[in-house]
Amino acid sequence: MSGATYNANGDNGDPGSTEGELNAWKHRPPYRVHDNDPNFHVRYEGSCHCGKIRYQLSREKPLDSKYCHCTTCQKIHGAPFQWAAIFHKDDINFTHGHHDLGWYESSEKTCVHKLPCKVSCAYCRTPIMDEGRNMILLFPTLIDFKTPEDRKNFDISCHMFYPRRVLDIPDGKPKWTGINEQSDLIEDSPQEAVNELKRKRQEEEHEKKQDKK
Repeated sequence: MSGATYNANGDNGDPGSTEGELNAWKHRPPYRVHDNDPNFHVRYEGSCHCGKIRYQLSREKPLDSKYCHCTTCQKIHGAPFQWAAIFHKDDINFTHGHHDLGWYESSEKTCVHKLPCKVSCAYCRTPIMDEGRNMILLFPTLIDFKTPEDRKNFDISCHMFYPRRVLDIPDGKPKWTGINEQSDLIEDSPQEAVNELKRKRQEEEHEKKQDKK
């Protein structure tokens, strides 16, 4: 839906049709509906605050889950940090609200569906997910967890952009200065994680030197 925008009155202007070229995005992951897919087994259900947007998830555990403390997440979520869970685009099934979605591309500050972008309910403005080029980052606070075990499946593996934190979280999880695996570990990161990172980077440096020979 390149070039589409939503209006400030809470309606993104989409009449709800699924036909035609302008609605082709509704037939592609993550927006493609799995109504007749016997291989899509519903594991979780989630919704925005007003209920116009509803979705299902088929994967028991996210590919990863983490807290992001970057200032963009703090501002957009109006919270100390963002709790994000990574899924494949085919893991989600929107059951309500295709026509009630709004987009925001933060680098250019535009409401165009341009990847990567942030997806929200165009009515109540609840953040739904970040849509990347290959994956989606969902926000577990929107999910209706039925049991404590379900909630535990979404426990985080690490913190990102921890130097920009609003509050300290001494949970013993790895804490990265930026994106995990692409920055440095700091604060109370587990020593084994620090040692493993040091080992990996030494191996990478050794491989680079071997390639130059």
